[in-house]
Amino acid sequence: MFLFCLIYNIILITAAIALLPVILAAFLVKPKLRAGFFKKLGFYSFKNLDKNKKTIVFHAVSVGETNALESLIKRTRQEFPDSNIILTTTTRTGQEIANKKLKNTVTEITYFPYDFVFSVYSFLKQANPDVIFIAETEIWPDFVYISKKMNIPVYIINGRISPHSYNGYKKFSFFFKPVLNLYKGILMQTQGDAQRITDIGAKPDIVKCMGNLKFDITQNINAEETEKLIQELKPSKLIIAASTHKGEDEIILDAFLETKKKMPDLKLMLAPRHPERYAQVEELIKSTGLSYGKRSSGDSFEQKDIIMLDTMGELMKMFSICEFAFIGGSFSTTGGHNPLEANIWGKPVISGECVFNFKDIYTFLTKTNAAVLVKDGDELKKQMEKLLSDKEYYKSACRDAIKIFDENRGAVDFVINVLKTGEGF
Repeated sequence: MFLFCLIYNIILITAAIALLPVILAAFLVKPKLRAGFFKKLGFYSFKNLDKNKKTIVFHAVSVGETNALESLIKRTRQEFPDSNIILTTTTRTGQEIANKKLKNTVTEITYFPYDFVFSVYSFLKQANPDVIFIAETEIWPDFVYISKKMNIPVYIINGRISPHSYNGYKKFSFFFKPVLNLYKGILMQTQGDAQRITDIGAKPDIVKCMGNLKFDITQNINAEETEKLIQELKPSKLIIAASTHKGEDEIILDAFLETKKKMPDLKLMLAPRHPERYAQVEELIKSTGLSYGKRSSGDSFEQKDIIMLDTMGELMKMFSICEFAFIGGSFSTTGGHNPLEANIWGKPVISGECVFNFKDIYTFLTKTNAAVLVKDGDELKKQMEKLLSDKEYYKSACRDAIKIFDENRGAVDFVINVLKTGEGF
């Protein structure tokens, strides 16, 4: 393995020197590529770490992986309140999400080191972790090799290898095989993922199926609270348009107006993603000519056709009382938002086609009727009408939304059990 790493580092450093002009030009043109540069080189300073405590490191590449780790990290804090938790990301957007969602949960948030020996060694020496969890299939030879030499167990968690990418990995199995077997454990999302990474070269005894972290969310109110919400809002046949961005409100309002002509009792809750857009969205709602209200004013659907959700922290519980939801950020270039927050209630979702932030989740959902992607407002209207008028199709979509969780949850418990049983501690 030493010879392997020596050759790898010679190639890595040679390539870095040869491509230096290109790298510098990219740094100049795209500032986001410079984010965390010096930290990634190895200039770390962990001021909040208590050296007398155990340290757990979680690594998430970017936004999707950070979102996936959120529940696990919060659960880890509950189970191990006296441990240091370090969260690393590779991208600037990953850092932004990490700080937004987990700043008060973890001890430190920083960047993952470049895979140079000096960068990795500096990170590991400063962080002094007892165990490292790397989300999804991130394979860095120097990082895992040096961790192994320092007796620090490293796990791949929530790993996945699609049938398409498997062919590429398989061609370079001579490279991946020695690296994969340096990990303490490789925990994959599905049995298919586990089989594929074993075929690439991982030893079967370190590979397990853990499920998918992204499906380990729970309903945030109980049946009694849901009933109270129904009494407050008095919805009859309610659609929720969730986390809408600029340009999407017009699309959903047009589709709602057309559908309401056929179904007069239809109601809409419109939840803009950003509070600074509330006034603008209110003007759009007013222009429809329909009666409308605002959640902040305590309005109900008894006398209103549309209510704007202009309060914070209430969206997820609102899914418990709707028929289905449109998930915004998907007709814009945002990349979509999490559809599972509606699916967890057994409610199907509709989204536009721009869902790259949750691409892997939609791959699961769109294999069934739990989610449908539509290309424009006309397709949105057709899908809305189908869910509202075809009772058998609607029941099937609701069943699919529930089934997807039954088949994929349990991943958080799996990783927590790894920590509790002492593997890596």
